Amino acid sequence: MTTGVRRRMGVEQRREQLIAVALDLFGHRPPDTVSVDDIATAAGISRPLVYHYFPCKQSLYEAALRHAADELTARLAEPCEGPSGGRLARVMRRFFDFVETYGPAFAALLRGGPAMAGTGPSCAMIDGVRQAAYGHLLTHLGVREPSARLELLLRSWISLAESTALLWLDGRRVPRAELERQLVHAFAALTAVSAAYDEETAAVLVRVLGDEPVDEPFVRLTAGIGAPALLPTGITVP
Repeated sequence: MTTGVRRRMGVEQRREQLIAVALDLFGHRPPDTVSVDDIATAAGISRPLVYHYFPCKQSLYEAALRHAADELTARLAEPCEGPSGGRLARVMRRFFDFVETYGPAFAALLRGGPAMAGTGPSCAMIDGVRQAAYGHLLTHLGVREPSARLELLLRSWISLAESTALLWLDGRRVPRAELERQLVHAFAALTAVSAAYDEETAAVLVRVLGDEPVDEPFVRLTAGIGAPALLPTGITVP
């Protein structure tokens, strides 16, 4: 993202440029290996000018990760229209688009990075992303006050999506599209199993499957693992 020629910018423009440059570099290398000189060179400005806008590398690092967290949060939003399986599949596609584009930055966001030792702003940022994902899931499921078991299910699946993405980045040995489908199916499977222990989850499962085309993999998988037998008495799967 080298500019080649230095040009005058307003304060906010320059800050945004430096954040964009840092994110681009963090998308190809671990953030702790990127120096202020690297950022200055890529931005086409001097090292002292970088420090004029950010007092230290840590502050630029945090600003870049905050921008990444905001972008990831935005990608999780999906209109509440159409079958749930299709909605979740689209979110997973955008999620992995982000992971693929900003791999090292995504890993740093989740792990906190060596400079942050897993505490402070980075943890607050990723917690914000997780809470947004959790809120979106509740909205799409039509639930306001989830039971303890349903909350456990949703937060467990979010953790599964995160760990799957991190493992995929380490060598990318499994096709990305396969993992996207697997996570959608894992959500259906976890919901079906949880339905055996919680009437609210069972009711949610029935409502979700009622909106799904009968020939969709989301429905076939849920039925295939024995969802009807798992549901409490009196509740049936379409």
